[in-house]
Amino acid sequence: MNKNLILASAITIGLLAAEAQAATEWNVSLWGKRRAFTENVEKLAELVKKKTNGDFTLKISYGGLSKSKENLDGISFGAFEMAQFCSFYHKDKNPTITVTELPFAKDVSLSRVAEIYQKVHEHPIVVKDLARWNATILMPTPLPQYNIVSKTDPLQSLSDLKGVRVRGPGGIMGVLGKLGAVKTGVPFSEVRQSMDSGVIDSATFAPHAHLATKTYKVGKWASTNLNLGSANCPVVVNTEALNSLSASNKKALLGSVDEAIAFYVDSYDNKTTGKYEQAVTDQGLTRVTFTSAQTAELNKLAASVREDWVKKYSSKFDAKTLFDFTEKLFNN
Repeated sequence: MNKNLILASAITIGLLAAEAQAATEWNVSLWGKRRAFTENVEKLAELVKKKTNGDFTLKISYGGLSKSKENLDGISFGAFEMAQFCSFYHKDKNPTITVTELPFAKDVSLSRVAEIYQKVHEHPIVVKDLARWNATILMPTPLPQYNIVSKTDPLQSLSDLKGVRVRGPGGIMGVLGKLGAVKTGVPFSEVRQSMDSGVIDSATFAPHAHLATKTYKVGKWASTNLNLGSANCPVVVNTEALNSLSASNKKALLGSVDEAIAFYVDSYDNKTTGKYEQAVTDQGLTRVTFTSAQTAELNKLAASVREDWVKKYSSKFDAKTLFDFTEKLFNN
């Protein structure tokens, strides 16, 4: 009997050890704090844990694993398995996906932005580019059109942008730069402080980021229809880690992407945008809506920024092919 008990105990211990060994935990590097921008990742973690009965979990860290501008580097050498980053943080590291940040002068829905980004991320030119970092793009973080919040006097004409120091992504700043605005880079976490101290005069963001940084607290005016694009901030995974997942865990992860994006889009459209608009109203900011003539001038400048992008990267990859592919998606 004692021998049987010992044998049973050994088997139980062995099974428990095997179960513990089978459990997989991935470290996920984000930054800031949980907000609308990170709800796709939060939802993904919830779905993966549920579908695998806890055998596969995503451990999300807000700033504890890496600086936001070093997340792609961390992915490359396996410091963590998943991360989010914005392509304009380091254009030279990921030039191909900056094509989505170009000012296409289109007001497209958030769900359509998600579809466009997913298709661009799957393009062979982009896949090859990210492979240099041992990275596979898992899902986009779709963002609505960026708008300006500024503490300068309310804009009367486009020439008023001359000399204004603005924090924003490449495509938008390409256009504003042609109007004399000065691109001024400050970390996301320091935007409000930088506006207070005068390091920057304005910031271009999607609604969630204006809410997170509270730019409206110091601003005097906010644009309503800039329509010069937004940032591309994908969620990537370490390719080796992805390939090493069990078939069931990989299916749970990849099979949860569309649901996570749908949840994110619904939450953003129905909650975040409304909160931002209410905050602008409550703070008494002047809403600046560009006239048709001003919009035409902005769109003309946007076209030249798109041409500049193709010329800049043509020697590094087939920029024209990738641009044409992306432009067609925006125009459909």
